[in-house]
Amino acid sequence: MCERVILVTGTPCVGKTSVARLLASKLDALYVNLTDFALGKNLVLGRDDERGSIIVDENIMRIRIREVVEHCKKRDVVVDGHYAVFVVPEELATHIFVLRRDPVELRRFMEQCGFSGCKLWENLASEILDACLCDALNIYEKERVCELDVSGKNVEEIVCEILEAFKNFGECRIGVVDWLGKLEREGLLEELLRI
Repeated sequence: MCERVILVTGTPCVGKTSVARLLASKLDALYVNLTDFALGKNLVLGRDDERGSIIVDENIMRIRIREVVEHCKKRDVVVDGHYAVFVVPEELATHIFVLRRDPVELRRFMEQCGFSGCKLWENLASEILDACLCDALNIYEKERVCELDVSGKNVEEIVCEILEAFKNFGECRIGVVDWLGKLEREGLLEELLRI
């Protein structure tokens, strides 16, 4: 079994996949993209056509992820997905990195990726209201959670930050962003929080 199970989570379009792939490469870790894993292992219960997403069997996925970790011959496993905290058994995850992106920048990225309508506004609201961070803190003790503001940073910079965080994980912090306060001060809250 591996030593570290590293979750890279956050709202869609914050850069999870690019960051997780590069991190896995630098650590010579096993990389698990949860969407690809669900599709490849036939763990899909259906589709949410309104949101353009799949519905995953989280209970079976939790079992399959445990098997992957227990049989892994590498030192590290990097798991990439916005719902990673719900499908990686609590006792296995050693480090949870929650990537955060300024909602103004995030909206631009989402629109470039084709997000619109409910999918766009729900995901922006999720970022503004700290949903992924709250989910992580509801499941894992805060000592395992590290929140990173990735706004304006490229993938290399973010991965370097994560690698530095491993050296002294106890210094990782949560509560590093306050998107509600920032957007309110800038007069953008009503424009971006449309749910």
